[in-house]
Amino acid sequence: MADAAEFQGTTSTPARRRPRRTAALLTGILLFVALLQLPSAPAAHAAATGSRTVSVSIDSLTPTTPKKSDTLTVTGTVTNDGKSTVSGAHVALRVGPQISGRSAIDDVAKRTGYSLGADGTEIGGKYAKKIDKLPAGISRDFSIKIPAKDLNLGSDGIYQLGVALTGHTSSQSYDQVLGIKRTLLPWQPSAVSGKKTKLTVMWPLVSTTHLTARSASDPQQTPVFRNDDLAAEIAPGGRLQQLVALGKNLPVTWVIDPDLLASVEAMTKNYTVEQPDGTTAPGKGQAVAKQWLHDLQDAVPGDQVVALPFADPDLASLAHRGKDVTGSLSHLQSATELAATTVDTIIGVKPRTDFAWPVDGAIDSSIVDVATSAGARNVITRSDSLRDSDLPYAPTAARKIGSGNTAIVSDARLSTAFEGDMAKAGNATLAVQQFLAQTLMVTMQEPQNQRSVVVAPQRTPTASQAQAMAAALGALSDNRWTQAVDLGDAAKAKPDPDANQHIPGSGSYSGSLRKQELRNSAFQDIKKTQTTLDGFKVILTAKDRVVTPFGNAIMREMSTSWRGDRQAAENFRNSAEQYLNNLRGQVHLIQKSDATLSGRSATVPVTVKNGLLQGVDGLRLVLTSQQPNRLDVGDSKPITVEGGHSQSVKFETRANANGPVKVTAQLLTEDGQPYGGPMHFTVQVTSITPMVLLVIAVGVLLLVLAGLRIYLKRKRRARDAADGEHHDGDEDNGADNEEPEQPGDPAPDTGSQSTDPSGSGEKVDR
Repeated sequence: MADAAEFQGTTSTPARRRPRRTAALLTGILLFVALLQLPSAPAAHAAATGSRTVSVSIDSLTPTTPKKSDTLTVTGTVTNDGKSTVSGAHVALRVGPQISGRSAIDDVAKRTGYSLGADGTEIGGKYAKKIDKLPAGISRDFSIKIPAKDLNLGSDGIYQLGVALTGHTSSQSYDQVLGIKRTLLPWQPSAVSGKKTKLTVMWPLVSTTHLTARSASDPQQTPVFRNDDLAAEIAPGGRLQQLVALGKNLPVTWVIDPDLLASVEAMTKNYTVEQPDGTTAPGKGQAVAKQWLHDLQDAVPGDQVVALPFADPDLASLAHRGKDVTGSLSHLQSATELAATTVDTIIGVKPRTDFAWPVDGAIDSSIVDVATSAGARNVITRSDSLRDSDLPYAPTAARKIGSGNTAIVSDARLSTAFEGDMAKAGNATLAVQQFLAQTLMVTMQEPQNQRSVVVAPQRTPTASQAQAMAAALGALSDNRWTQAVDLGDAAKAKPDPDANQHIPGSGSYSGSLRKQELRNSAFQDIKKTQTTLDGFKVILTAKDRVVTPFGNAIMREMSTSWRGDRQAAENFRNSAEQYLNNLRGQVHLIQKSDATLSGRSATVPVTVKNGLLQGVDGLRLVLTSQQPNRLDVGDSKPITVEGGHSQSVKFETRANANGPVKVTAQLLTEDGQPYGGPMHFTVQVTSITPMVLLVIAVGVLLLVLAGLRIYLKRKRRARDAADGEHHDGDEDNGADNEEPEQPGDPAPDTGSQSTDPSGSGEKVDR
């Protein structure tokens, strides 16, 4: 209406300059101008045209829920957004009418511009703050103090409270409202006469994925982080540090991702951080990590702690994309089992693990099925997903949805109250007042019907959002219209029989949320990594050194934190798979050069190298001859190799024929699955046949016999010569009696020679 009136006022002036206007039109114009001179005209004109000249920010309002004896203090800033200097101005409060419904509370913050009927009367006089001049583009601070009794509020309820600047400019010489800002004032000076609303506030400690699957090659397995952002979050003033410090003094239910605790615990020791160039650098967050865990351990005693499944898996993605990929749901079960032990080990608290919390509380039947498949019996949803459109009040959060399961329907207005930019004081102050007003309105809707309401805020509140939430909860600490209960009590509350208990179908799930889900290919990647891990762990002697970090990495690959950052999620998966393959490749066959067999049998060695820090066993090495009729390579051999060592495995081979033979070496697991790729080499067989050996043996024998005959003949001659020296007269007779040399006589001794062929057992190492 203000925009329409403004349009009419600016288009009527040219008509007065038209010479052909009739007398009736001139009369009408004169009457209109005359009306502008009436006392009420300036206010009407201000409402139509000038109420957006100055922007007003309400930066603080204390106390947020005043009592009759309190003095209300309102501070803020006014800024001249116009082109002319504002003169003779003052800032004053305006109390509007009592608000009658939750939707009306929402409308207060949405309205802009001044409306006389809706914005109430000014509380001026001594309670107004004078601002003489406000040049264009300049801001001024203001502070107004007024006793609560002078606000002239009526019965208990919620009131609109406006802060308006009234003044004039050179183009508008009369006083008018040039800017206004509205907030809400819950007025409940004493405890409600009816029943208080039971209020449960979830206090989330959740972060993004920080730890990788990598670790340093040292006995300590020094962890590697994606970045050092977590150190900033847990440092003084950081988001997570503020959540712990503020939550310590609030009646909240802690909702914790165990992966966050595991990551911070890893930071308490030496850790490294990935660098853009692929290297790593030492992390520097040890001190803040130790302090944060200490503070958390000090904060949670006496409060209920709920542990989400490890790494906060994306239940909607699993339901819509992952459940059709074999093995995906088993990771959810593992994450749930790991959650309890992680929280108990690190902070010494036994958490509840029977609550599931889908993203933004958005559910459908498939999400509920997946969420409850791993043991959760309570699914936290939100009233904009499981709607109660026909009820004039906010019903109790708990709803029975069959099979012994309960839906916890958090209040959408309260849960989203602090999602804006709470770093701006004006936004935070308005959010606090809206939250308080909504809780009071819930109580006033059905004062005799006590209900249990749950607040499930955003998963990762900023520091300023956490501070605003804490301010609102602190204002409710005197329990005038609310009563704090934990999430477990909210789940046990008696359901409202008129509340909606029907889980929406899959078609009702938000399209924008569906676009953020992990794709089917992501779960295929996860399955591939798990398969690789399963084939690797069976050979390890210290399985936990590999299974634990990679099992955790697989769970992190399903994390809710990847929403909105699909490329980072893919990079994380690829990095984990690549690193696992690199480790697996540390156990391999050393490539062997071709070998030559110069005998009928020989030993062929094949070397297995283990580059891991731990030993491996459960492997067998198999040699396969492509021509077994030519070369027999024997049976497979068991493999056991200590960490950082190599083992040479010897195979007894037997050659049956000459020529080259291709041989394949392959490692196998105990169940016969190939481990790594095959290794090929060639064996050149040059064996000597039996016939050749016989010929050689006969030749050698003949040589030996000839040598023996020559030896005997020479010996006889030497004896005869010795006898001639004693009988000179017998020379002629001796010559006549000399026997001629026979061809078969032994040859002279020429010395022994070894002509034996190579014996068995010859090595053919390259």
